[in-house]
Amino acid sequence: MTLDIQRAGTIDQQSLFHPFTAITDLMADGPTIMATGKGVRITDIHGQEYLDGMAGLWCVNLGYGREEISAAMDAQSRRLSFFHAFNGMSIDVAVECAEELLKRAPVPMSRVFFGASGSDGNETQAKLIWYYNQLRGKPEKKKLICRWNSYHGSAVLTASMTGLPGMHSPFLLPMGPIVHTSAPYYYRKAPEGMSEREFSRHLAKELEELIEREGADTIGAFFAEAVMGAGGLIPPPEGYFEEIVPILRRHDILLVMDEVVSGYGRLGTYWGAQMYNVEPDLITSAKGVTSGYFPMSACFISPKVWDVIESNAAAAGLFGHGFTYSAHPVGAAAALASLRLIDEENILANVQQQSDYLFAQMRAAIGDHRAVGDIRGKGLMVGIELVKDRATKETLPMADRTGRQVLKAAAARGLITRALGDTLVFAPPLVINRAEVDELVDKFAAAVNDVLPA
Repeated sequence: MTLDIQRAGTIDQQSLFHPFTAITDLMADGPTIMATGKGVRITDIHGQEYLDGMAGLWCVNLGYGREEISAAMDAQSRRLSFFHAFNGMSIDVAVECAEELLKRAPVPMSRVFFGASGSDGNETQAKLIWYYNQLRGKPEKKKLICRWNSYHGSAVLTASMTGLPGMHSPFLLPMGPIVHTSAPYYYRKAPEGMSEREFSRHLAKELEELIEREGADTIGAFFAEAVMGAGGLIPPPEGYFEEIVPILRRHDILLVMDEVVSGYGRLGTYWGAQMYNVEPDLITSAKGVTSGYFPMSACFISPKVWDVIESNAAAAGLFGHGFTYSAHPVGAAAALASLRLIDEENILANVQQQSDYLFAQMRAAIGDHRAVGDIRGKGLMVGIELVKDRATKETLPMADRTGRQVLKAAAARGLITRALGDTLVFAPPLVINRAEVDELVDKFAAAVNDVLPA
């Protein structure tokens, strides 16, 4: 490494434009620059070690330093570092990868379309929805229903679909035929005394009223994360999908499951669709498909959609969509190695075991803390919402930036978390063991008490 460690922070501040970063914080505090990783741990350039409670950005599911994945990428890069999939061209390893992914789909799927990120995956799905409806003679069915607190990407269309106002106003978004409905945020949005099932019915009624107002003949699809991630780590209340899916079917509206975070085992099932017994028409996946070792997305297209596309192919001509790095051979090699490890190491069983233990230990450690309003999640996705008053759910003063204070206190103790406002979230590598879960909980509980003494 040739980087001048003593000047690294200054060089960063003077050269790198960081995504999703408050520039004033970066200039005041400086960056944390990582250098190495192994298992669930990463080490910065000064030798400080951290337990990575976020698996990078929800993606390094199999942990850092996996030689099996690195070796597969190295061998493929030496054999064929790149070729494209345009104009009927293909690459052997991408063909194999598509076949293996289809074998693992939660319901029968017809094709896989590759990209490089969850953002471009959801852009692809939007265009496929419009293409599908155009081909079947319903071009007016263009509107996409998404949910507040959702996250579907950061490109112009996908940021518009995302239900986070902070991603809208600075860029004059949303743009396009996007309609938002309420988040299934039981802790904050359910009326007092309403059960989870009643709240799900309430949301379903609201959705149907929205469809009636907009006109079902103008709506193409409904996008849903299995568990909402960046919008506050929000699992659906009891019966949510049971209540809304029949409404979508009745009105000829496609269901797109955004499995960018939840796919490949994070919830303890291979897919979030399986956790909630849902049969989607389209699935967007990314992140865990390569365990973060290579940028890749994989969109699954159901027979219902594919049959329309294929039967109209002659009249439609060229399918005018794709990316330079669609079906990248090194990405496909990384994905194949990751898929094998998920199977061989029985990752789903480990998630189920460690998830139950993590929730139990977290509740035992801080469940009664005066500032902990809610501990929620599913699988190895955990959110802890901090409040000023547990009884009233009163929020902490925004100016205090309590979540960021706890994040920094945790980092000082060697733990990486993520602050979504005053909700701290964890999504550790799926290979985490019991001792590492104990360490995560102990360090986080101490960080909370550092900032908000019990």
